[in-house]
Formats: sequence, structure tokens, C-alpha cells
Amino acid sequence: MKTNSLGFIGGGRVTKIFLQAFTNRQVNFEKIVVFDTNAEVEKALKLQFPFIEIAETPQQAAQQSTVFIALHPPVIMEMLDKIADMIPSGIVVVSLAPKITIEKIGTKLKTGNIARLIPNATSYINEGYNPIAFAPAFDSDKKVAALTMLKILGVTFEVVESKLEAYAILSAMLPTYFWFQWIELAKLGIQMGLSEDESKASVQQTLVAAINLMFGSELSPEQVMDLIPVKPIGENQDQISRIYQSKLMGLFEKIKP
Repeated sequence: MKTNSLGFIGGGRVTKIFLQAFTNRQVNFEKIVVFDTNAEVEKALKLQFPFIEIAETPQQAAQQSTVFIALHPPVIMEMLDKIADMIPSGIVVVSLAPKITIEKIGTKLKTGNIARLIPNATSYINEGYNPIAFAPAFDSDKKVAALTMLKILGVTFEVVESKLEAYAILSAMLPTYFWFQWIELAKLGIQMGLSEDESKASVQQTLVAAINLMFGSELSPEQVMDLIPVKPIGENQDQISRIYQSKLMGLFEKIKP
């Protein structure tokens, strides 16, 4: 598969995730140009992905047919001021950050082909769950092309823009609420006499099946949870629920436009 050139402004984690996903599927682009303000980040990225070109300025990355803004929200508007003159009306621009709306991005750029996507770490293995919102003026043919390319990352689906920040909490950040717990459980398995492989397999297989049971069966949540009579940390459930409410709803309020 070969498609147009890509520019990444920002060479951090999310850019690495995208590049790995493309590498996994052996997707060939005309070229991929990456700019980052940190030379060490660029060097590490080039070492991992030799096929990319490192740009000396953000304007060079902004000259590609599809431009990804892979920056944190506080610096996006300043960067758009720097690259605005390099982005003609037909260029596709995809922001990968929460909070900064399509409308706000549009005040800086001539192009109507603006989209926002909430990326997911699981795209690293092409199993992302990535919502995307498009500007009303986005060219229909270019939308089809963009969706086709982005589906390489995993499940990529169109939503109304107002839902993106909710997906940032319930998709993009969701693994972080559980990863450390899974690792701790795998360690406990080893302490109990399982091999490392046996312990990891037990946690992985049971988690996948438990998720399918909770969300794929016809049972209610209460009926599912009643299938296991012993609940070793049941007395802590209310505390954990309060943590979710306070931490995640608090973060949601911060990242909303």
C-alpha cells in the first residue's frame, strides 16, 4: 500500500505509536517527515524508524499532504501561527490533542480539511479504538482517504466533536487505570508458584474472558458479579469507585474545551 506524504509536528509517544502501526502493516508512504523541538527525541525516533525524514523546521513537516499535530494543547495555537502560511486550502490537518477545538484550529488555518482524533496506545499493535471528528467543510473524498489510512491503527470511527474528550478518558487513558494492577497480579502468581509465562497467561486469558462476559453476555452487571461468591477486595469497591469519580471526572472537566 502506498499513499501520500505525512508530516508529524511533534515526535513523542503518539508519533511513535503511529509509525509502529504503519510499520506493522508494511504501509509505504511517499515520505514521512517529523519535526520535534528536542533533537534527542528526533534521534531516537530516526533510530527506531530509519525511513522517516527529520525536519529542521516545523514548516517542512507542514508542507506534506497530511499533517498531524502531535503536540500538547498548551502549545498548539502558537505552533499553528508558525505553520499557517505553509498550509494551503487543500491540505488535511489532523490534531491529536484534546481541548483545542476544530473551530479554534480553523481560525489559524486556510484549509477546511481539519479533523481531530483521540489516539490510543493500543494502536501500537494495530488494535486502537480511535474516535475522529471532522470539520463540516472537510472534503468528502479526502475524508474517505483519511479514514482508510487511519483504520490501519485499528478501529477508527467518526463521532461528533463534543464526545472526543469523553473518549480521551474512556479509551485513550483507560489502560493506565489497570495496567499496574495486571502487572501486580502477575507478580503475585509467581510468588504463589506459577512460572512467569503461566502467571501472565492466566491474567491475560481471564481478563479477556471477563470483559467479554461482562459486556457480551445477556446477564446484568449484578448477575455477572454474582457468579463469583468470594470477592477478596469487595470491601474496597466503594473507595475505588470514589477514586474514579473524583479523579476522572475532575480530569474530564480540565480537558473539556
